[in-house]
Amino acid sequence: MRAMLPNPADLSRKVRDLMRNHRADLRTRTYGNADFNPPAGPYEIVPVTASDGAKLRVHAYGPADGNVLVLVHGWTCCLEYWTPQINAFAGEYRVIAYDVRGHGESELGTAQLTTDQLADDLAAVLDAVLPPGHRAVLVGHSLGGMTVQAWAGRYPERVQRQLLAVLLTNTAAGQLIAETTVVPFCNRGRIKLPFAVGLIGLSAQILFPPIAPVKWVFRRQIMSLAAVGDIAEFGLNIVRSCPARVRGRFGTLLSHLDVGRGAANLTVPTTVLAGSADDMTPPVHGERIAEMLTAAGSLAGFKILPTGHLGNVEAYREFNDELDRVAKSAFGIPAQVVGA
Repeated sequence: MRAMLPNPADLSRKVRDLMRNHRADLRTRTYGNADFNPPAGPYEIVPVTASDGAKLRVHAYGPADGNVLVLVHGWTCCLEYWTPQINAFAGEYRVIAYDVRGHGESELGTAQLTTDQLADDLAAVLDAVLPPGHRAVLVGHSLGGMTVQAWAGRYPERVQRQLLAVLLTNTAAGQLIAETTVVPFCNRGRIKLPFAVGLIGLSAQILFPPIAPVKWVFRRQIMSLAAVGDIAEFGLNIVRSCPARVRGRFGTLLSHLDVGRGAANLTVPTTVLAGSADDMTPPVHGERIAEMLTAAGSLAGFKILPTGHLGNVEAYREFNDELDRVAKSAFGIPAQVVGA
């Protein structure tokens, strides 16, 4: 009797299920440092459907009647990227985090992948999580910060209506390939990185196998060599959880990124953070955004932290201090007096 050959459709489905489970495991691993462990408290799932019908995964942590923080993650990440912030703030605030389309468990959808579409997605999330008359503190990292700028450029009338303050970290408004220092020797002096080379690199469906050389390169080029132990492991696991196909498609989007002067429409107090060792979005990008905000009269602060690109993970305590300051100021919460 001949052996039955596996059904190709069944085999394909099993492989997809295995990869889905593997990516979920990467997002929810536990560490020696409990600050990086999945939140222990309950959360609510907020149903959000984007304009093209894509289902977005949106989680709400903390008290239902709490002041709202909305966190928007960056390229190749997911809502679990904000775990150090969710763990720190969900006891006091209503913390909202969502998977950008195609990332985590959000659907990629059928719409053309543009910053306008990402802005529309953010608009849908804000409408779903903010009761009428309520305003939030909006936080964006990397692509998340670009999404915030795109949203402000596309919906300037919503800024004052839905926000009290903004915190942008490790982000840019454009010219990523022209400014990146990820490629050795390029964009540090006379040698400029050709756009075509940068486009190929950002659009590549790169994998990050957890082997020593890859871990070192990831720390050196994406984080910083000061990131070690659980911090480095957490950062790499989050990035590895993104499908390579999605990484490539969004990399193409980033290659052509231009959200213009969207930051100038952030007419609420806005703080900008950059990383001194950030090769993906060097501090010059934060400085340009800060200049736009200064002209608009809304720059609340600009600071460079000693981190690579994953600033709110690498220096999460310092980042949390900044977010705490921003949130307390926005919601009118008196600062605690040390020793009181």
